[in-house]
Amino acid sequence: MKKKNAYIIIFLIVASCVSFSPVVNNDFINLDDHQYITENNHIKSGISLQNIAWTFETVVCCNWHPLTLISHMLDWHLYGANASGHHLVSLFMHIGAVIFLFLFFNKTTNNIWSAAFVAGFLAIHPLRVESVAWASERKDVLSMFFGMATLYAYAFYAEDLKRSKYFLCLILFALALLSKPMMVTLPFVMMLLDYWPLQRWQKKNDKKSHTGDSSKMLFLEKIPFIGLTVAVSIIALLTQNKEGATALEGNLPFPMRAANALVSYVVYLGKMFWPVNLSVFYPYNFSLPVWKISIGIVIITAMTLTVICCIRRFPFLFVGWFWYAGTLIPVIGLVQIGGQSFADRYTYLPSIGILIMLAWMIPAVIKERKVRRIILQPAGIFVFVVMSVLTWKQCLYWNNSIALYNRALRVTENNYLAHNNLGLALHSEGKIEDAIYHYNKSMRIKPDYIFAYINRGNIYNELGRYPLAVNDYDQAIRIRPDFAMAYYNRGLAFFNLGLYQQAILDYTRVILLQPDHAAAYNNRGNAYLHQGNIKQGCADARRSCSLGICYALELAESKAICR
Repeated sequence: MKKKNAYIIIFLIVASCVSFSPVVNNDFINLDDHQYITENNHIKSGISLQNIAWTFETVVCCNWHPLTLISHMLDWHLYGANASGHHLVSLFMHIGAVIFLFLFFNKTTNNIWSAAFVAGFLAIHPLRVESVAWASERKDVLSMFFGMATLYAYAFYAEDLKRSKYFLCLILFALALLSKPMMVTLPFVMMLLDYWPLQRWQKKNDKKSHTGDSSKMLFLEKIPFIGLTVAVSIIALLTQNKEGATALEGNLPFPMRAANALVSYVVYLGKMFWPVNLSVFYPYNFSLPVWKISIGIVIITAMTLTVICCIRRFPFLFVGWFWYAGTLIPVIGLVQIGGQSFADRYTYLPSIGILIMLAWMIPAVIKERKVRRIILQPAGIFVFVVMSVLTWKQCLYWNNSIALYNRALRVTENNYLAHNNLGLALHSEGKIEDAIYHYNKSMRIKPDYIFAYINRGNIYNELGRYPLAVNDYDQAIRIRPDFAMAYYNRGLAFFNLGLYQQAILDYTRVILLQPDHAAAYNNRGNAYLHQGNIKQGCADARRSCSLGICYALELAESKAICR
């Protein structure tokens, strides 16, 4: 490796570590981290053949990504509940992705400074904080790591069409998909890169070309990649639909989703150039102004026409723009996943396209080396330092749940999720009245937000105000009649009220919805025993114990029951 390359890689590592240094002191947050890590018994029980098989069969937070779950298992084995270790591994994955990106563009363009620009700004941009500082977004950095490794391997394959190099690309791509389905757009990116900087399309008619490229071959060699893309896309859509992640789509007509997508393209561009007021969650805007939609249409149309017209002179503009526009399609909101209008993490892969456009267009416009040295170098250093400081500051907001959601409430409006999750964080610290206040705010903003009712009901349950708890769970069930958690929690309240039959009915509904719900069997068995139904109570207690919860069985056996 050339000395200059080594120095740039060292710089990328140091700059990333400095910019993201606050993450070593950050805790887990109460958004998804408990489901992925801290309360996931499979993750905490460590690496085993049984647990690895489980990762391929399970869905966590409406997503299927087995390799990500395996990485969480390894982290828990190494660091346990120490969040610092988990965050550091994510940072190292991010740095690895950045280095692979630099190596790819340096190899394929022989333009070390443009390659360094793309990698450097991807490394320290504030939009990257969500992916690095949020433990649950391990899927983001892990998929990016393998995705950029795929592109670097692809550069070697394009140079020398050996089967071993091709299969290495395919394996790395499969690992990227197993980390996060968003990498489904990578075959499209590879086709763009075939045009520039690899110039394989241009060589297709050159019979003397040692690569032997042809347009037909360029398509055929992507078929296995596209096959993996289709398979993973189907799995992702089926699991998200099954888990209810796409439920919001039914409430949003396609024109509204299309309008939000158009505006989001422009919003993401704005955040790339002016990365302030970033939030963990941006509520969906159901009444977008016509002027915003119009601006979105104008900007997207103008950019698309411009890069097409300049394709021969400035091929990097064409590649960069369609990289940005194309890789955003899975997450732009045409198929609505969740309640956000857009998310910082979604720009991880797409932002590279805009950086490509800047990195190669600026030197093409300013050709004088003296002018570059006098103007571009100081300007680049200034912007880099500013971005690094903003990233460092943004990491501080991710220190804990309270800091994160207070920040979200300051920079967004009508953020029902931030109110709800801030309520959860306050509840965990014993600030009951404050928690109830934020749950109430969440309900007022979004009356059909089911988790606010569940969480307020849980507080009433703890306080012994069981009728109020039942009322909240009733409301949650009216909003979503198939929500097992609402029935389970209402069963707890009924049991505490001494209404054992109602509790049994609710636990039975939970079991119908989730046949292996150990706690529901345990509690239903306990309710049967309180009714004097020894046979059914013992049967449920034994079933619960076989699923891992033996409280009811042990209590019954201590009373000489269920022997």
